[in-house]
Amino acid sequence: MSAVASDAVAPLEPAAPGEKDAPPQAARGGPGRRRRSAAPVMLVTLALAWLGVALVLPLVAVFAQAFAKGWDAYAAALTDPMALHAIRLTLTVAAIAVPLNLVFGVVAAWCVTKYDFPGKSALITLIDLPFAVSPVISGLVYVLLFGAQGWLGPWLLDRDVQIIFAVPGIVLATVFVTFPFVARELIPLMQAQGRDEEETALSLGASGWQTFRRVTLPNIRLGLLYGVLLCNARAMGEFGAVAVVSGHIRGLTNTMPLHVEILYNEYNATAAFAVASLLAMLALVTLVARSWLEARAPELRGERAAQS
Repeated sequence: MSAVASDAVAPLEPAAPGEKDAPPQAARGGPGRRRRSAAPVMLVTLALAWLGVALVLPLVAVFAQAFAKGWDAYAAALTDPMALHAIRLTLTVAAIAVPLNLVFGVVAAWCVTKYDFPGKSALITLIDLPFAVSPVISGLVYVLLFGAQGWLGPWLLDRDVQIIFAVPGIVLATVFVTFPFVARELIPLMQAQGRDEEETALSLGASGWQTFRRVTLPNIRLGLLYGVLLCNARAMGEFGAVAVVSGHIRGLTNTMPLHVEILYNEYNATAAFAVASLLAMLALVTLVARSWLEARAPELRGERAAQS
């Protein structure tokens, strides 16, 4: 009886908050908990499988086809005079378009983020215009403006100036389609940074150029480098707009993407994929550089803070 009585009067331990309402299986780590922990694994597996099918397998196929006939055939395809001219032209166009877009992008981002003026929304819309317009349409616009039958075509012909079916037209088309990349990387970054540091530097007697070089540029260098990388990758890989304004003149106006198309249409798949592998390598280099910049971002910000 005493044992029974002592058990009856023993105080009960208070239950943990929410334990009373918790499902018994979930509280014991049963099947409910296992189902919840399995969901992220399934989602990650599906995402990796999709990336493998959509990105990795095509990339592997490009390199496998490029080396299908051995190293000698691969080297012969890249050292062909037409291929070398296409590579040189692509590098030349990128070397002109990327610095131009770097300057235009910095100036546009500076105007949008540091000043308030009428037409600011219209300027932002114009910056985003190449994202909304098909590259083929942009190429046709340049043909309409500078072609032999275009608005300025007769005037240019009288002065022996050729833009369409020549390098200037390719450069203009490439500049148009790649213009937003630098500006769109810098505008959100500069908006988040605000104007306080620049205004402080100006109030202390710094000139506009000194303020940009010593205050603004160090703050935006990561975004600027990232925008330049994307701009360069797009400039070298652009097809639609360049195809319209180039005229597909082999050995004169064919860039690397156009040369790949011609080789593939001629059933020379090995040479086509050999040249395409160079563009794929460019994409890989861009990804590696992007990862490096993202990894270095905290370190570079720390250096900037220490200097301040």
